[in-house]
Amino acid sequence: AFSKFRTMSVEPNVDRQTVRRQETRAEIVQAAWAVVHEHGLAGLSMRDLGERVGMRAQSLYSYFASKHDIYDALFLEGYQAFADAMDQAASDEQSTVDPVHAARRSVHAFVVFCTNDAVRYQLLFQRTIPGFTPSPESYAIALEAYETMRKRLSAFGVHDQATFDLWSAMLTGLTDQQISNDPGGDRWIQLVDRAIDLLLADTPNTINQESEQK
Repeated sequence: AFSKFRTMSVEPNVDRQTVRRQETRAEIVQAAWAVVHEHGLAGLSMRDLGERVGMRAQSLYSYFASKHDIYDALFLEGYQAFADAMDQAASDEQSTVDPVHAARRSVHAFVVFCTNDAVRYQLLFQRTIPGFTPSPESYAIALEAYETMRKRLSAFGVHDQATFDLWSAMLTGLTDQQISNDPGGDRWIQLVDRAIDLLLADTPNTINQESEQK
């Protein structure tokens, strides 16, 4: 009976400790987003971060082994948000039978996601932080998102690596220009449809022929 009593009394405490730890980690990650949005990715300071969550900078290492581990948590959360945005775009695409319109929806979703948060875009798609390498767990999410995009673009005739590279270069180029030269505006976003038409015309597929036949 004593052994049973100890089991019942100790296990819930362990669960509560786990929950509290997860909540604290989540709070630190959200505070880290706030810091990098204010000061840029390179401006993430452990002292500033500690003050925001009410603990000393040294105490943060009880939850994250290093600053790069915090970047990794941001990377993971960012790619999860990216996957959700692309899934929503795919759901929207299913509501149309026009493949060109579907392509435009998918690409617009990508560009809007990237331009809505320049700091997140830099973390996910550019090598901005010297020495930072995502953990295998976080990078697996990124690879999954990458392969999902490849599969979706294959529906528009993008099957080979060179054509996929051309699409990604064009779209990230527009994104970079928008973020760098017209933040908060839409100068380069307005060019997305024209870019898609150019890409579809260059892509060796039958998507435009199928649309014309319909």
